[in-house]
Amino acid sequence: MELAIIVVNYRTADLTIECLAALLDDPTLPADTHIMVVDGASGDDSVPVLTAEIETRDLQRRISLLPLAINGGFAYANNRGIEAIGSTYGKPEFYLLLNPDTVARPGAVARLLEFLKTDPAIGIAGSRLEDPDGTPQACAFRFLSVASEFEAEIKTGLVSNLLSRWRVVPPDLPEEPSRVGWVSGACMLVRRDVFEAVGLMDEEYFLYYEELDFCLRAARANWQCWHVPQSRVIHFVGQSTGVSRREGKKARRPSYWFESRKRYFTKNHGRRYAFMANLAWIAGYMGWRVRQILTGRKNEDPPHLLRDFVRHNFFFGRP
Repeated sequence: MELAIIVVNYRTADLTIECLAALLDDPTLPADTHIMVVDGASGDDSVPVLTAEIETRDLQRRISLLPLAINGGFAYANNRGIEAIGSTYGKPEFYLLLNPDTVARPGAVARLLEFLKTDPAIGIAGSRLEDPDGTPQACAFRFLSVASEFEAEIKTGLVSNLLSRWRVVPPDLPEEPSRVGWVSGACMLVRRDVFEAVGLMDEEYFLYYEELDFCLRAARANWQCWHVPQSRVIHFVGQSTGVSRREGKKARRPSYWFESRKRYFTKNHGRRYAFMANLAWIAGYMGWRVRQILTGRKNEDPPHLLRDFVRHNFFFGRP
């Protein structure tokens, strides 16, 4: 088997069905591709709805459903899917990790595969993620640093220009494939050899930062990561995680975001560097808040963001 696709569902059965339909309708998808849908203990009607969809359309040979007993997070669910594929169908050459809130445009997966095959040093490749109208989304990035934490929060053109080489989101990605630090886990193709070299995704991350951590581990093992804009995938941002505004109110940033960020910096760069990154984040954010107040701008940040950040990183408390 050349390719296996892992789709993690959590209370998004309708989106998952739409995602699967786009894959199955694509004539360029390798014929022997198997899709593993992993349900992260949704606790709703996701499993019976997905089971009925697979059975009604007689897709058992192409799609398997793996219901999990616990919701262990994104990395946990993907890892269980990778293991299930290997034990049941054998290890494919490539794994595509795909969010359920995506719709792959025709040829998107084939273009990623074709690109990875051009060079055995390329271990990871990501698609161009875009809105339904084709507007590109941020999906290819540089690795995080102390400087990037400050730049991302202060949000001023002058500072961004001075720190342009450290900006996590490059201002202009070329129209041709480009080498990057890491790509969005919403659509990420991984060579099997990468998993065998660095291991599966770190399950200590519940959600957020897990693909960043994985790509950094791969980079340290000399695997290249590329952004392939010719592979285009629609991404309905936030629909698979449920992180969105409810009843017109801004959602508080979830605690697992702070925990994942803290783990990333501490694990990969040490406590001292993590402390400096935290100070840079706070300095940038405070500068941004002062600008908001002085200019009368409306505060669009999540509620209690600074307080939650300080609690998680300095007092080990949860909001």
